[in-house]
Amino acid sequence: MIAVIAVPEPTRNEMSIEDNKRLVRRYYEEIFNTGDVDQIASFVSPEYVEVHDHVRHPIGVEGARAHVLGVRAVYRDLALTIDRQIAEGPWVVSCVTMRGVHVGGEWQGIKPSGKSIAVAAVNVDKVVEGRIVEHSGAANLLLPLLMSGAVRAAEPDDD
Repeated sequence: MIAVIAVPEPTRNEMSIEDNKRLVRRYYEEIFNTGDVDQIASFVSPEYVEVHDHVRHPIGVEGARAHVLGVRAVYRDLALTIDRQIAEGPWVVSCVTMRGVHVGGEWQGIKPSGKSIAVAAVNVDKVVEGRIVEHSGAANLLLPLLMSGAVRAAEPDDD
């Protein structure tokens, strides 16, 4: 006897893990890397939240738009590359490298250096019903700060 197991068809709003990864990848490639924010609402939920230092900042689509344009104004030739991506359920983790030339306004209180930077980071995005609803992550900023001359290594004491 052969048992037949009924597997429910996914609803229109359910996305697979691969769909979630693809959506996040497309967001970085089509919106973040180009600065073309006209279609950002197709990727980001109106309830979009950014999390920094465990504090939730509900910024919505307009806040996401301002963030993308703000970062791109600071870094000429900005390009974010996804080095690897893993996902579980609605969560997508992307190990990324962001490259650009710091020529725009101040960045984290640092005046433009005109130098190229590369920042390695881990981004964590939550996708619900085909839109990114939450973003958080961490970036290694020490090396780019040293490379840009914004900070210097301490000299050894001559004592």
